[in-house]
Amino acid sequence: MTAKGKLYGIGVGPGDPSLMTLRAFEALQAAHTIAYPVKVRGERSTALDIIRRRVDVSGKDILELEFRMDPSDEVRQACRREAVAELAERLDRGEDIAMITLGDVSVYSTYMRIDRMVRDLGYETEVVPGIPSFCHGAAKAGVPLMIGEEGLAVVSYAKDNPDVANAFEGFDNVVVMKAFNSMGEIASLMERNGFSADDAVVVSNVGMEDEYIGPMDPKRRYGYFTTVIAKKGGF
Repeated sequence: MTAKGKLYGIGVGPGDPSLMTLRAFEALQAAHTIAYPVKVRGERSTALDIIRRRVDVSGKDILELEFRMDPSDEVRQACRREAVAELAERLDRGEDIAMITLGDVSVYSTYMRIDRMVRDLGYETEVVPGIPSFCHGAAKAGVPLMIGEEGLAVVSYAKDNPDVANAFEGFDNVVVMKAFNSMGEIASLMERNGFSADDAVVVSNVGMEDEYIGPMDPKRRYGYFTTVIAKKGGF
């Protein structure tokens, strides 16, 4: 009887392949299959582009998994069930699978729901952490996320998330991810809660060719991977 394979959820870091962890590299090297999530079939995967620069994938199967960003929860659940079925078929053949995601696996990642579903079916899984984009962005900007006993709120502006307003009301340190088309709204929230424009830095497409690190500019066009790091009173 063939032993079942193992599923690895791997955070490949924020963009620069040299920031991928050694554990991630080892798991990717050993895996039979590299799986990656997309919103639509045929979409380019930044995570796959990253690992190709460090890992030889020529002898591996590459598996595209579709997770549609549909407003219907029923549709999204169906995508997850289909993905799990594809993974389980390969795991039953004894294949080890590395499912990759940008940044860290536990931060706004498609993977963690899949991990639980696969474990519930009796397969072995392992989560391999990666460097989150906001940590890399803070390092590149030379600013602290927290000092001493300070707290930090990490929120997403996707779908006009009300938690963004709550974060600025309740925390002096705020990270707003997926902020690419919401600079005006974020600036207004900051102003209403005692933050000035000088209290924030924007980090966009960090580690990529069109990287931007600088002040907030509501008129500037930002890439999808854009984060605002704000600290009341300045850095």
